[in-house]
Amino acid sequence: MRHRRLAALVIALLVTASTTYFLISAEQSRSSGRDKQAESSATGLQDSWPSKMKRRIFEVPIPGGSTDVAYFETSNWKTSRLYVQFTTSASGLDRYLERSGSRRAALEHGTTTVGERDADTVGWSFPTDRDWAATTVTNADPRPTRDITVDLTDPAAPRVYVVSTTTP
Repeated sequence: MRHRRLAALVIALLVTASTTYFLISAEQSRSSGRDKQAESSATGLQDSWPSKMKRRIFEVPIPGGSTDVAYFETSNWKTSRLYVQFTTSASGLDRYLERSGSRRAALEHGTTTVGERDADTVGWSFPTDRDWAATTVTNADPRPTRDITVDLTDPAAPRVYVVSTTTP
């Protein structure tokens, strides 16, 4: 009799643990779906960091400690684009450019490389009273090409605007 009660208790615990695991997994899956739906229905810059996977695919290595990070992704059968903006430090800018395959000396002062169409997509403007510098990092497909524009008006806190474009 005692053996049967123990067996019944073990079975009940196993069923309870399995059911609990199933319910937790279902809720996590549902939450993930809602997050993905919200992200895909976004119509402008989202005030958060892009996922590590997006940063890796689009080769946008945002330096740690960056602030005011926002991004937006567009995708169609022909191209995918990741728009990212962030504020960093002078050394953070150097790290970002180096990890992007460029350097500060490659920045062309007085110019921007983000096109008007791309800027309009996310509501960016590049007024002439700012200290702009820009470069384009070009790669062979399928690696992304990155148009990088930097506002150096405050050299201690440069604002970076990036459009990373891939062709699948």
